[in-house]
Amino acid sequence: MDKTTTAAPEHLVASTSDISAENVTLAALPLREELRKEKAYGAPQLDVAVRLNTNENPYPPSAALISELTTLVHNQAQQLNRYPERDCVELRQELAKYITNHTGVPVTEENVWAANGSNEILQQLLQAFGGPGRKAMGFQPSYSMHPILAKSTYTEFISCDRSADFTIDCDAAVSTIAAEKPDIIFITSPNNPTGDVTSRADMERIINATEGIVIIDEAYAEFSEQPSAVELIAKYPAKLVVSRTMSKAFDFAGGRLGYFIAHPAFVEAVLLVRLPYHLSALSQAAAIAALRHSTDTLSTVATLVAERDRVQSALLDYGYEVVPSESNFLFLGTFKDQHQTWQEFLDRGVLIRDVGITGYLRVTIGLPEENDAFLLAAKDLAVTNRP
Repeated sequence: MDKTTTAAPEHLVASTSDISAENVTLAALPLREELRKEKAYGAPQLDVAVRLNTNENPYPPSAALISELTTLVHNQAQQLNRYPERDCVELRQELAKYITNHTGVPVTEENVWAANGSNEILQQLLQAFGGPGRKAMGFQPSYSMHPILAKSTYTEFISCDRSADFTIDCDAAVSTIAAEKPDIIFITSPNNPTGDVTSRADMERIINATEGIVIIDEAYAEFSEQPSAVELIAKYPAKLVVSRTMSKAFDFAGGRLGYFIAHPAFVEAVLLVRLPYHLSALSQAAAIAALRHSTDTLSTVATLVAERDRVQSALLDYGYEVVPSESNFLFLGTFKDQHQTWQEFLDRGVLIRDVGITGYLRVTIGLPEENDAFLLAAKDLAVTNRP
């Protein structure tokens, strides 16, 4: 039987065949054209005394959780020659118990899906409901990964600007929905990077205005007193997905565990696009342990909320503008050159976040002593670099 070979496309042969290894750069590779001007996502990871730039929970997991994790890893290690449980049923059952207890809305594992952080959750939803010829819409400024994930799934991203106070302008939202007819709409509440929440009435107005699906991104929900949008799923079963994460309130950023809650049909949808065995056995076991110790893990939330309010009050006293926050961070300004001010905080040993929004910076709420160091620097800089 004759064997056939497939020649490399001519443009690849012409562009790469004569390039020596030392001269190979990203520009020389046959990268997708729409990615050539892009930069990889990532906050600075610098070795400084006070790191308040990535919205992590500053408290480590409890001793009881660490002890159980050690045992679980030992037990799982003896079975790592086998694939993990593919659909993460036990983990989804534990997540369903947590959501039921936390929100008061009864859900089961059939309503829940889990993945490697909420970014993979959002990516899977975009793979299932976005794609070529489809549109996703968000309210900017908001979570910067939304447009990045849209681009990576060939989904056109439509931005609807927020109001001057960073809240969603619902009239503008409804108008943009009518004009653009997005297939997916992102609402982040509490919003990142600003920390404000979107009211239930505005959420429902947006949901009712669209024929597409609405993803409520609740990554920081545990820090807010606002009821979860999970309460709306029964009312909008074919339209609403609520995305969450264990990275923030759960002291579990290194565990990389995100999940969504929705009608079971949405779980069926992402099963069509998820990679097989996407969550490792170790990830599943660690997340289950963290959920079973949720009382210990979440005990730091009230402390962080109190610290957030303390830091906000001090910043206001120093003359800063601060967006009212229901998250574990604060969005402050205004600065004539926010990147210069970011650098001046860094020069004082305090790493916060420049998210690229003119005049504003974001600071994570850390341990009390870290917050004190930030406030000392903020007081020192209260007069300089201000409009």
